[in-house]
Amino acid sequence: MNDEKSPASFEDALSELEKLVDTLEKGELSLEDSLKTFERGVELTRSCQKALKEAEQKVRILSQPDENADLEPFDRDD
Repeated sequence: MNDEKSPASFEDALSELEKLVDTLEKGELSLEDSLKTFERGVELTRSCQKALKEAEQKVRILSQPDENADLEPFDRDD
């Protein structure tokens, strides 16, 4: 793993990844710096994929009906 720390959030990782892509697209880096930037991009991509997978799993769990839950009437205050 790279010496750089992991981003604090998905949004931070995505933002950093976008900046890396912009930097690479300019084509002004040396080969060595390009490889380091690409490596960091791969790390960020994996971090984002992991966060998305975890979020998807939470949504699936929360979306499953709870068969043991009691139904309660919905009271509206009209």
